[in-house]
Amino acid sequence: MIKFYALGLILGVLGLLVWVILRTLAVNVPTWSSIDPENRFGVLGRRVVAALVGFGMAGMSSSFAPWPLPATIAAAVAGGAASAWYAGWLTGSDEPSGKAG
Repeated sequence: MIKFYALGLILGVLGLLVWVILRTLAVNVPTWSSIDPENRFGVLGRRVVAALVGFGMAGMSSSFAPWPLPATIAAAVAGGAASAWYAGWLTGSDEPSGKAG
């Protein structure tokens, strides 16, 4: 199961890295606004990336505890669900407007 959690964590971290890079380029380069992941995938995409990271992190940490397998799976699912809920709850109201001054 550790390999399964690690795969989720790797995919989530890579997704997060790509999300941040594309969002940064879309905000700072005016002609690249079409690659903005917030506009393309929205809250659902943000929740999927957060769920992968949360699932992988919670699963990896709980699998090294002396818990039985069902408890580690439940912890991983709870971590992914909590991360997805929180990522969908964020509004992004502190985004730069692109206006100087």
